[in-house]
Amino acid sequence: MPSDVLLLFAHPRPDLSACNVSLFEAAADAEVTRVDLYGEYPRHDIDVDREQQRLRDHHTVVLQFPVYWYSTPPLMKEWIDLVLEYGFAYGVGGDALAGKRLVCAVTTGAQANAYSAEGMHGHSLRELLRPLERTAVLCQMTYLPPFALFSAQRAAAEGVFDAHAANWRALLQRLKDPRPFSDAVLGADALNPDGRLMIEEGA
Repeated sequence: MPSDVLLLFAHPRPDLSACNVSLFEAAADAEVTRVDLYGEYPRHDIDVDREQQRLRDHHTVVLQFPVYWYSTPPLMKEWIDLVLEYGFAYGVGGDALAGKRLVCAVTTGAQANAYSAEGMHGHSLRELLRPLERTAVLCQMTYLPPFALFSAQRAAAEGVFDAHAANWRALLQRLKDPRPFSDAVLGADALNPDGRLMIEEGA
C-alpha cells in the first residue's frame, strides 16, 4: 500500500499570499509530493489521467488552499469535478481511492472565534467544509478534520506563524505514517484546536 503524501496546493494569487506560499515551500522539508495546481495548469487544462495516477500512487491527499467563500479556489473545485470521476472515485468500479485519507490544510481571513455557532460565520470551519468531507466519504476515503491557520494576514505580526509552520511539518510527517488516527482525532473540529496540533489520542 502506498504510504506517501500528495500535497495539492491552489492559490490563484500567490503574489498576494500571506502564508500559503510559505507553508507550501515549508512542506518540502517533509519530502512529500508537492503539486502547485495553478502553476501546472494556468489555463485550467487539467490532465485527468496524470492526476488520477498521482492519486493511485499516494495514500494520503492534502488539499492546501485559502478558504474562498466557504469553499476552495476555482481551480481546485475544477480539479475535484474532473479528476474524481464516476468509475474512478465513486460509483460502479469506482474504488481507486478506497481506504486512502483526505485532509484540508487551509487559511482563513477571519479569526478562529468567527467559526462557531455564536461567531460571524455561524458554524465551525469543519461544518462549512462539509462538502469536501462528503466527497471523501463518497470516495470511501477517511476524512481528517481541517488543519487551519486563522487570521492568516496577521499571523506573522501576531507571532503565531512559526508555531503553525512547525505544526504543519509535524503533521506532514505523521501523515506519511499509514497507521490510522484515533476516533478522538477524527471527530475533532480541527487538527489544531487552539493552535495545538492534535494528531494522537490524548495529545
